[in-house]
Amino acid sequence: MAPLIPRMHVFEFADFEWFPNFLRGYFQAALTAAWTTHIPLLQTSSPASLVAHLLLSHLPRSTLHSHTFIDFCAGGGGPTPSIEAALNGTLQSRAAKSGEKFTPLRFVLTDLHPHVELWEKAAEKSGNVGFVKEPVDAARGGEVVERFSRGGGRVFRLFNLAFHHFGDGLAREILKDTVEGGGDGFGIFELQDRGINGFLSCLLFGVGTLVMAPYYAMLWGAPLALFFTYVVPILPAVLVFDGWMSCLRTRTADEVEALLRTCGAAEDEIAKWELKSGSEEFMWPVGKVNWVICVKRE
Repeated sequence: MAPLIPRMHVFEFADFEWFPNFLRGYFQAALTAAWTTHIPLLQTSSPASLVAHLLLSHLPRSTLHSHTFIDFCAGGGGPTPSIEAALNGTLQSRAAKSGEKFTPLRFVLTDLHPHVELWEKAAEKSGNVGFVKEPVDAARGGEVVERFSRGGGRVFRLFNLAFHHFGDGLAREILKDTVEGGGDGFGIFELQDRGINGFLSCLLFGVGTLVMAPYYAMLWGAPLALFFTYVVPILPAVLVFDGWMSCLRTRTADEVEALLRTCGAAEDEIAKWELKSGSEEFMWPVGKVNWVICVKRE
């Protein structure tokens, strides 16, 4: 069922250049925690682990090991390192049980505004995570795709909590580049939607920030985050407000498909792409990963 609220390309505070970088860092860290945290009894899994499961379930098993996963809007790293750990962990476990050779899948972090220092830390933790130091425009990613598809490799583009930031014009450019730029698939993963559940989940996220702030301030080594949580509560306020704006900006799968069909690529090329979508619950009653996975047919 289509949402009652039409999509609105409204603003988010964290998108503005004047928004302080140190606050944006706390903001991004909180979003990463939302992706990667698994609270037993409350959650069936972390959203990042759920994305790994979706990729395993919907990508062709026969060609899975030839894929490189490129995050085109990685920000500070986001959930991609956790998706890599969960996906390769599952594959390694399967290989051990079957006696097959395990070949890890590679993940690459890119962004128009690279966060090299943070990406280096992610790469240090896992040899399967790499990054591109230079700025990468998601609408002109053909060169990067070519670099990682040489020798018969395949490229799958990731958009984690990112695709809703693009207006319709830019979104079409990105999809056109995906169809024409040599890639083999893309995935759009969001933690919100334009339904009541989406707005409630963002509100609960803000409440959760108030509860978990002392733990994360200690984990990040950032006691100043406590000041901007409890004394001047900018962080929870912006997280909730921007979350609600993200809800209004998030597209349904049908709207993504409509953009794909009108992106300007040749119709016979677009026809080769198969789109699947769904919504998977990770925390009752409102925590869901809303996903679109589109793969180029063999």
